[in-house]
Amino acid sequence: MNNSSGQNSDLTNCSGDDALHEYQHQVYAVVYSVILAPGLLGNVLALWVFRIYIRETKRAVVFMMNLAVADLLQVLSLPLRIYYYLNNNWPFGHPLCLFSFYLKYVNMYASIYFLVCISVRRCQLTVNPLKYKMKQKGDMLISVFGWLFVCVTCTAFPLIRGKPENQMQCFAELPTKKTGVLFASILMTFAELMGFIIPLIVVVYCSISTVLSLKEVKTEGIQDFGEKKKALKMVLCCGTVFLLCFAPYHITLPLDFLVKAATLKDCATRNMIQRSHIITLCLASLNCAFDPIMYYFTSDEFRRRLSKPEMPDNFNLSRRLSCLTAQEDIETN
Repeated sequence: MNNSSGQNSDLTNCSGDDALHEYQHQVYAVVYSVILAPGLLGNVLALWVFRIYIRETKRAVVFMMNLAVADLLQVLSLPLRIYYYLNNNWPFGHPLCLFSFYLKYVNMYASIYFLVCISVRRCQLTVNPLKYKMKQKGDMLISVFGWLFVCVTCTAFPLIRGKPENQMQCFAELPTKKTGVLFASILMTFAELMGFIIPLIVVVYCSISTVLSLKEVKTEGIQDFGEKKKALKMVLCCGTVFLLCFAPYHITLPLDFLVKAATLKDCATRNMIQRSHIITLCLASLNCAFDPIMYYFTSDEFRRRLSKPEMPDNFNLSRRLSCLTAQEDIETN
């Protein structure tokens, strides 16, 4: 038997593969079903609140809105995933399968990007308040750049996946195309560096800078110590969501790629890595439910306006003008 057939034998004849397949579908179906309702409700409410009060861009509202959009995109794709993992059947065609697969990575890396942006903006507001006190029109440009960068770079993930022999398979069952060692190394290095290591460094730096700013006594800028503590809470929550949801995934990502690329052949090792990767992928999906909770507990404005919505100033002004006009009409008559 040649090496190629031996490799295929190793990849297809592991005794635990059927159990792994069943375990994978059960876990994904349960986790995605649990995420669906709170993720949909939380992010729709977040967009509603942020849309009304988008003028408060100095508090990173623009970035929070984009984070909510990224989370909502993932939530809207969950029903298709739930259907597939419950029924072991994909009747919607290969193009939609690849698009849904692609959307998962867009959401993940867009979420990471905007979590970093929120951390940086809140840190800037605390450390250098005079410079970042006014509205930041550049936040919109930063957001557009982020979406373009994420959407372009994430095309690599569906491109390295092939078309399954069984047309009813999708997502986890999509085969990985054979790639050279150099290309695979570049792809994994880029994903780990841009999607995990650099964001981690930035979030940690923002956390340390914000903590240190609490110890400084300044004669100008943000005088309220409580305001700085709120900023620190937001930065630390961004870091917590990042570490809890995305760090485990990026630890198992290169190992899972080695399994799918047929580099690792030992059945026990492959099984352990794949089971771990299933759990870390579920953790990465939980961010779309965690982020609205973060908004609620780290932003007094968000909590107040969600519990007792306030009308924006322009609405109140229009209402007052309408009342005055009506009163004049009555007096005239």
